[in-house]
Amino acid sequence: MRRSERREQGLGAVSTAPHLDRIDQRLIEALQKNGREPFRRIAADVGVSEATIRARYQRLCEDDILQVTGVTNPLGLGFEAQAMVGIRTSGAPEPAAEEIAQWEEAGYVVITAGQFDILVELVCADRRQLLDVTNRMRELDGVVSTESFLYLELRKQLYDWGARVQNGMRVGV
Repeated sequence: MRRSERREQGLGAVSTAPHLDRIDQRLIEALQKNGREPFRRIAADVGVSEATIRARYQRLCEDDILQVTGVTNPLGLGFEAQAMVGIRTSGAPEPAAEEIAQWEEAGYVVITAGQFDILVELVCADRRQLLDVTNRMRELDGVVSTESFLYLELRKQLYDWGARVQNGMRVGV
């Protein structure tokens, strides 16, 4: 699936990382600290022009590497049911994962190795909706079982891991 199609379907940034340099890294880290940081200030801190930062920002967004958005605590917004659901499949997990990734309630869908074939984070208005979504999962072809982990309290949710480059090493380290 092409990047533009993923964006149109609301699937978010899930592509692999291309080569990122020090400017990309510093831009990403600045926006992780403050998503509203002016490009002019970032450019001054990095030592490049504002146009360079603007162009880098545009490229990173188009390449599905960067998405600047307000991060919320769903439980704090009145959603009463948030859960991680582990799914076991009888065959390839991709068809079920692709289907679930289309659902509004699913904010995070990954194919994994280990006890579960797929992990899905759900945010639902209430437990009734959570049950309905879980039942929809169980009805999908290839789904053998699900195990739900209901969130009671959100203690940590950070997105400040910085930019990585080749071989998993950070630029400038």
